[in-house]
Amino acid sequence: SMNEAYRNLLERRSIRKYDDRPVPDDVLDAILAAGNHAPSGMNTQGVRLVAVRDPETVACLSKLNAAVMNATNDPFYGAPCVVVVLVEPERYTAVEDGSLVMGNLMNAAADLGVASCWIHRAKEEFQTKEGKAFLEALGITGDYEGIGHLVLGYPDGEKRPEQPRKENYIYYYYYYYYYF
Repeated sequence: SMNEAYRNLLERRSIRKYDDRPVPDDVLDAILAAGNHAPSGMNTQGVRLVAVRDPETVACLSKLNAAVMNATNDPFYGAPCVVVVLVEPERYTAVEDGSLVMGNLMNAAADLGVASCWIHRAKEEFQTKEGKAFLEALGITGDYEGIGHLVLGYPDGEKRPEQPRKENYIYYYYYYYYYF
């Protein structure tokens, strides 16, 4: 039988409609711990996570994110919790490290029954005056760049069905050919 962690890797979906139930403290802590344990290039651990649950602050970040697209809708889909993933951009593997953290966060959330969706535009959002002020208010100083936001919560409605996988996604190489 397929173990639960592997099943989650295959069955996790991005959710784009949330109800207002909060993510409990212990569950959020467990999700963040999984992000904190993601691998990083040369074990530099240069990623920073900011978990935001205060509704007014979530709304402010949502507006900042929407402004990047010149939009007014809520790009966080009504999710009650947002985790911002930041990296030190001078690190050679910054984007990869931040992306691995995002993956760990998403998969841990799924394992704990919490829905999620990766929301982009964090890079542009935290280049703004307001974005920089938000980080400074938290004591995050220095040159940090946004990789993404992970919105977290409980789905308002059904999980969407699996999308068919594209063909020619996996190539197997069985024999050694000397051609370079």
